[in-house]
Amino acid sequence: QVQLVESGGGLVQAGGSLRLSCAASGRTFSTYAMGWFRQAPGKEREFAAAISQSGSSTYYAASGKGRFTISRDNAKNTVYLQMNSLKPEDTAVYYCAADRSPLRAIRGPTDYEYWGQGTQVTVSS
Repeated sequence: QVQLVESGGGLVQAGGSLRLSCAASGRTFSTYAMGWFRQAPGKEREFAAAISQSGSSTYYAASGKGRFTISRDNAKNTVYLQMNSLKPEDTAVYYCAADRSPLRAIRGPTDYEYWGQGTQVTVSS
């Protein structure tokens, strides 16, 4: 089992940047594919980015491609989401998620077994 704790959210002006972190408990972090999702008020949770166990493969939603970068440090049990050129429409609660399946086998949020509590990101115009 793994516990996930997100941090780094906050209020930022449009065009600004934030780096979210997700710290995982346990000694098997490197065996988990990691994902970032977000959920805006009144909307469904949507995929933002994902990274494979080794970090060699990454995937992005079209909305964040070119602006978001997912990375991980397996020695620190942490996955990051660097978000640049933020837009008001990026406002949401951001969640990290973990699953032991190979990243290529993960199709959506229901495929992730573990979730953090989320961190609020608010982008003002």
